[in-house]
Amino acid sequence: MSDVKKVVLAYSGGLDTSVIVKWLQESYDCEVVTFTADIGQGEEVEPARAKAQALGVKEIYIEDLREEFVRDYVYPMFRANTIYEGEYLLGTSIARPLIAKRLIEIANETGADAISHGATGKGNDQVRFELGAYALKPGVKVIAPWREWDLTSREKLMAYCQQHDIPVDFTSQKKKSPYSMDANLLHISYEGGILEDPWAEAEEDMWRWSVSPEAAPDAPTYVELTYERGDIVAIDGKAMPPHEVLETLNKLGGDNGIGRLDIVENRYVGMKSRGCYETPGGTIMLKAHRAIESITLDREEAHLKDELMPKYAKVIYNGYWWSPERRMLQAAIDETQKNVSGVVRMKLYKGSATVVGRQSAQSLFDESIATFEDDAGAYDQKDAEGFIKLNALRLRIAAGKGRQQS
Repeated sequence: MSDVKKVVLAYSGGLDTSVIVKWLQESYDCEVVTFTADIGQGEEVEPARAKAQALGVKEIYIEDLREEFVRDYVYPMFRANTIYEGEYLLGTSIARPLIAKRLIEIANETGADAISHGATGKGNDQVRFELGAYALKPGVKVIAPWREWDLTSREKLMAYCQQHDIPVDFTSQKKKSPYSMDANLLHISYEGGILEDPWAEAEEDMWRWSVSPEAAPDAPTYVELTYERGDIVAIDGKAMPPHEVLETLNKLGGDNGIGRLDIVENRYVGMKSRGCYETPGGTIMLKAHRAIESITLDREEAHLKDELMPKYAKVIYNGYWWSPERRMLQAAIDETQKNVSGVVRMKLYKGSATVVGRQSAQSLFDESIATFEDDAGAYDQKDAEGFIKLNALRLRIAAGKGRQQS
């Protein structure tokens, strides 16, 4: 007899998690609570309610978390200009701590003994969900069916559905994409299918959010982003909440062929994985944020941020959002954003997002000093001689001792 009486499942309403509901009921003889989060995946989440009810689920949570997702997770991450391995904007990684948090909160609300998820034993998501869960509720039991059951293929899953009278939409199954996809307001990811061959080019009809750069409009789109303390608060002068900012930038970026990425990344579990990503809004946000920082941050402050960023990115990618090191890094990053306010003008054109203007009341750019024209004595060029000699001192000493510099 299982000691698990009730389990909260992260439930999408798809084939895998529908099978998991029945499998948990049978294998653990327990009550299942389903939790479905709307984080901007672009698909209607309400049908998950009827599917869960058909499987005998009594407690069903369906929640719109879009604003919280962007405000409390995406925005803090973008204050750091975060990218993993030089390219990946962490669209999947940053969604997992929010889902883990709500799983634990719902477990506490419903008196559940355990949580469960549909992540496979080969991926990063199992790590992210579970590290978050253990950080927030140390004694929680985590059930990961893909690490326990023998339903290791789609054929076995379909046979299980037939055996247990689990409704399957065969029409959608026939139309099913050959790719494993995950979407939220920040991005959509694609894995599997022909992408398992890193030499094979992704098919054009795979992409869902963006036109190809070749098919993008022949005229550029200009957009102005208003920042306050490192976060975008308005687009073209219109104030917007964070999730509407990202929705708007996704549309503008996608229409102009911006945000496609094809990479091979190093998963935390040890293997390399090839994936394609569409992050149109995030691509614009990264460029624009660096632009407003370029005129508002002190040089050493900016450079230290750049040194910390790869560590911060690795912490998020590997699932340590709820760790003390992430909180420490976040406090340092947020401290730098106090004066990061102003407006950035972007030019979107055929796959490129280009900064064409930036201004701020907090700008450290001093035109009277930087000018190539007469600066009226604002900067004494003779001061550079001593500056250069002092910085060359160690080089001159070494050269005087005959040390080779080549």
